[in-house]
Amino acid sequence: MAHAHTHAHGDSCGGQDIFDHHHDYFDIGHPDEAGAEEQQNRVAFRLLGTLLGGALVLNAYLCDWLIPDHRGVGDFSAVIGALILAAPLLWHSLRDLLEGHLSMEELAALGILAALSLGDYRTAGVVAFLLLMSMLVQQRSALGARAAIEQLLRLAPKTAQLIDGDDERTVAATELAPGQRIRVRPGDNVAADGIIRSGETTLNEATITGESIPADKAVDDQVFAGTTNLTGVLEVEVTRTGADTTLGHVRTLITEAERTRIPLMSIIDQHSQWYTPTMLMIVALIYFFTRNANAAVAALVVVCPCAFILATPTAMVAALSSAARLGILIKNVQDLETAGRVNAVLFDKTGTLTTGDLAVMRLQPVEGVEAEELLRLAASVERHSRHPVARAMVAVAKEAELEMAEVTGFEEVAGRGVRAEVAGAEIRIGRETWLAESGVDMSSTGGDAQRPPEDLSTLFVSRDGRCIGWVGLADTPRPEAIHAVSELRELGVGRINMLTGDRAAVAAKVAAELGCTDFRAECLPQAKLESVHALRDAGYFVAVVGDGVNDAPALAAGDIGIAMGAAGSDVAINSATIALMSNDLRRLPFLLRLSRRCRMLVIQNLAFGLVFMIGGLTFSGFGLMTPIIAALLHNVSSFIVIFNSARLVRMGEEFAPHQAT
Repeated sequence: MAHAHTHAHGDSCGGQDIFDHHHDYFDIGHPDEAGAEEQQNRVAFRLLGTLLGGALVLNAYLCDWLIPDHRGVGDFSAVIGALILAAPLLWHSLRDLLEGHLSMEELAALGILAALSLGDYRTAGVVAFLLLMSMLVQQRSALGARAAIEQLLRLAPKTAQLIDGDDERTVAATELAPGQRIRVRPGDNVAADGIIRSGETTLNEATITGESIPADKAVDDQVFAGTTNLTGVLEVEVTRTGADTTLGHVRTLITEAERTRIPLMSIIDQHSQWYTPTMLMIVALIYFFTRNANAAVAALVVVCPCAFILATPTAMVAALSSAARLGILIKNVQDLETAGRVNAVLFDKTGTLTTGDLAVMRLQPVEGVEAEELLRLAASVERHSRHPVARAMVAVAKEAELEMAEVTGFEEVAGRGVRAEVAGAEIRIGRETWLAESGVDMSSTGGDAQRPPEDLSTLFVSRDGRCIGWVGLADTPRPEAIHAVSELRELGVGRINMLTGDRAAVAAKVAAELGCTDFRAECLPQAKLESVHALRDAGYFVAVVGDGVNDAPALAAGDIGIAMGAAGSDVAINSATIALMSNDLRRLPFLLRLSRRCRMLVIQNLAFGLVFMIGGLTFSGFGLMTPIIAALLHNVSSFIVIFNSARLVRMGEEFAPHQAT
């Protein structure tokens, strides 16, 4: 589970502010601390102050050029501008020291202070201006990286149309309570999670599931806050409001994920307390051997490691943003890192690799009975049942446009089957053993040609004590499952195993269709756990994928647990480390690619930051770099890291083109 991120250091020239908000001057806040508009206003206010100071420093240079005989005018303008620009940096650095916090930000402040003490106000002002602009751009980039997330979260409307008896009135969404009913018209966003009690419509659920195709909804279907009603008028009974809605949970989990840290970030924090003293010693040595104050000031600016510190958090925030847009909830960034190392995947079959909905695969009437008659009788009786088997039979009968018969005396025998009368004849549908126990003559299905295959779930149909055939059903694989499994193999996942409680024949057929490397049938929960532990003991990084409801122990046992179709299910969201809000299995290989690309960008960023610092120190040591050039290069290095990481934000837009920005 994600844990709150807190530590003592206000690292890095504002760079660490992306996750850490120790300094209120540079604080941009988390999504739950301030709205995006307030954050933008905060950045704009600081930008005005920075531009004012920058204008005064620029004015000093203009005075030197236009009125060289009155240098005092330029000096005065430079002093005021430098003080305006340097004050925030110096104040926060001083406050850190008084509070006992030694952070990397003090290096830049020392460089500016050194330039001021030498009377080089123009250099101090330019360096402070460039550093402040760098921080503001970093903050703005952090906001931009979260823009996709904030766009999702703002879709929950502030008001709702409450149905009060025969009247309807507008109320604040925060005033809604479970049990109340609201009306949702075409074009409106749903204000709370609920159940449709009246009406049919099509909903855009991309904010929750990441699916670009709208979903058809009817009475008794669930709807989520923040989704958009596209067609019909709905009457919805509220079940959850505010932070308790699925959208509210999404927001909470994303916020918590942003506060978590990968091991590399923790290592950087642990060593940051030694970084500043070490760099000060190096700068002192440069000054000792060169006696060049400008070289020492340039070195102080160079060793403020914004690019190095920005390397990891910018990539992680961008990856979280990309994942959230596609309905992938990552609770802890450590799990994002682990996903890239996965080389074994264990799938639960039913509801994960398959749809979980039975479909009629075969009709086998006995001699003298037509297939249409067999299906018509079976569907006529089964339409009075709510069993999944019944829905499958009725659905295929409707597709065939068969006319249903009138049924009387319907009775459902739990775990056995159903019986009723159709046109005076007794019809029974159920297990072979039940029909045989009821005295039905099963001899007509005794031949090999009449026996059902083992890979189908079979229901036999009898009329007036004689079996007239059977109906074979199967759980169908998801259309995207074959593609997803193939992609996983291309990504180097060597073991793709399927676990199921079904019979071995059924499991073997599904595993062969999808291209799984192995399967285990007739699995109890303990057997699933044993399979996970066996792979981990063999040295594999194991991802367990299931629905998060009946396989929670196995999900918890893997290196990462991934719950499919978690929208609206608290159990699924809480049982897994990563939740896929939709049932699209293609999100899984995308997650692995996102993780690996994120890791690659982090390594690129760290390598670049390290090379920049070493190169900058070398040039400063030989007196080849002025403080202003050092500040400019410092900005360039930070921008390169930010823009490199930002490439992750748009990754995966092919899944949801309507959300591209």
